[in-house]
Amino acid sequence: MTDANTPTPPPLPDRPAAEAARAGATPAGGEDTVGIAGVDDTGVPRLVGDLDDIGRGFLTALFDLSFTRFITRRLASVFYLVGLVAIGISFVAAFVGGIVSGIGALWWNPGGGIALIVSTIIVVPVLAFLAVVVLRFVIEAGVALVAIAENTERTAANTRR
Repeated sequence: MTDANTPTPPPLPDRPAAEAARAGATPAGGEDTVGIAGVDDTGVPRLVGDLDDIGRGFLTALFDLSFTRFITRRLASVFYLVGLVAIGISFVAAFVGGIVSGIGALWWNPGGGIALIVSTIIVVPVLAFLAVVVLRFVIEAGVALVAIAENTERTAANTRR
C-alpha cells in the first residue's frame, strides 16, 4: 500500500563514500569544482576559501599582506561599540559642562546662563543622536563595500570556468 502523496526517495549515489574519498577532489561526474579541495572519508567535499577561513585566527587575517581576507566584518561590531562609548562619554561631558557653565553664568548674567542651560539641554542630545547615526552609516558603508568586494571576487571565480 503506497500513498500517492509519499515522495520517492532520492537515488543512491553511483559510488560509495570510501571510493569517492580515495578518488580525490573530482566529484562523481568527473568535472572540476571551484572551491572544493577534496573529499573527506564521508564523501562530502571540503570547502576552501572564505568559508574555510572562518576558523582561522584573527591575527593571521590582520597580518595578511596580500589582503585576500577581510577583517572589516569581524571588527564592525567592535568599532560600533567603541564609537557608541566615545559618543556617550562625549555626551555626558558636554551635557554636564554646559549645565555647570550655565549655572556658573547665572550670577553675573541670568539671561545668558538660562540660555546656555536650555541650549545645552536641546543641542547636546541632538548632536549625540546625529553622531550615532553618522557612525552607523559609516560602518555600514564599510561593511557593504567589503561585501561587494567579496561577492565580486566570488562571481569572478565562478565565471572563469
